[in-house]
Amino acid sequence: MTLRVEAVGASVLVQDHGRPGWAHLGVPRSGALDRPAADLANRLVGNPPDAACLEVLLGGLVVTAGQGLWVAVTGAPCEVDVDGRAEVFAGAVRLPAGSRLSLGTPRAGLRSYVAVGGGVDVPPVLGSRSTDTLGRVGPAPVAAGDVLPVGAVGSSPAPLDTPRPPGRGPLRLSRGPRADHVAGDVLALLERTSYTVSPDSDRVGLRLVGDPLPLVRHTGSRPVAELPSEGMVLGAVQVPPDGRPVVFLADHPTTGGYPVVAVVEPADLWQCAQLRPGERVPLTRAAARR
Repeated sequence: MTLRVEAVGASVLVQDHGRPGWAHLGVPRSGALDRPAADLANRLVGNPPDAACLEVLLGGLVVTAGQGLWVAVTGAPCEVDVDGRAEVFAGAVRLPAGSRLSLGTPRAGLRSYVAVGGGVDVPPVLGSRSTDTLGRVGPAPVAAGDVLPVGAVGSSPAPLDTPRPPGRGPLRLSRGPRADHVAGDVLALLERTSYTVSPDSDRVGLRLVGDPLPLVRHTGSRPVAELPSEGMVLGAVQVPPDGRPVVFLADHPTTGGYPVVAVVEPADLWQCAQLRPGERVPLTRAAARR
C-alpha cells in the first residue's frame, strides 16, 4: 500500500515517538512535536501509538491513495477534503483507492498530523522513522512526487475511548541547574516577563521575544553565558548572551554552552508545536513536587 504525494506546503516530515537513548552519540531524539495530537491520530485509525505519521506545517499537503486506506487528521485544526468533499477533522476518514486527500491552512496552531492505517512505513534509522532536522538523521523531508509506503493494517478503526489532547495553558517551569546565572529569582522573572514567539523558532527550539534576562557577569564583564558545553535535555530553557530564552524542543542539540536556567514540564511541551510567531507565551512556576 502507498500514498503518492502530490503537493506539500511549508514542510511535511515523517515523525513517530523519536529515537531517545542516542544523545551520548550526539543524536537528538526527534519525534512528533505535538505528541498528544499524533497519538490521537494513530488511535483513530487503529494504529499503535508509536506508528509513524506525517507532521504537516501550515497545511498544503495533497496525497493520493494507491489502495483503500483509513486516515485521520489531528493537531492544528484545518479543512480536510477528499475529492472535493469536506470530511471530518479528528475522526477516521476512508480514502478509496485513487482518491485525493487535501489539507487546508490551519485556523489556529501550526502543525497538523496525518495518520494512515498501517503507519508510514519508511525504513527506520536507529530504531525510529522520525526526521531529525538538526542532525539530518532519518528520512528526508517529504516532497512532491514521493511515494510513501504504508505498513500492513493491524486493526480497522473501531468505536474506542480516544481521549482528546489536553487544553492549552501556561508553560510550567522548574529551576534549571544554572538558575544562579541570572540575577534574581529566575522563575519569577520568567513568569512576569511578557514573551512572544520569535519567527526564528523551529523544531530545534522555541525562541522567545521579550525583555532580556539579567545575566550575572564575571569580573571583567565577560558573560557567564560562555560556559563549557554540557548535556542538554528536552524542555531546557537556555539563555544565550542576548538574554532572551530558548526552549529546546525535539530536535535540540545534545550539548550546549549557554546556561540552562529553567526546564519546561514535559506534559506542557506539546503546546510549543502549535504556538505561532508573535503569539504570547505565558510562563508560570511549576507546583512543588512532594
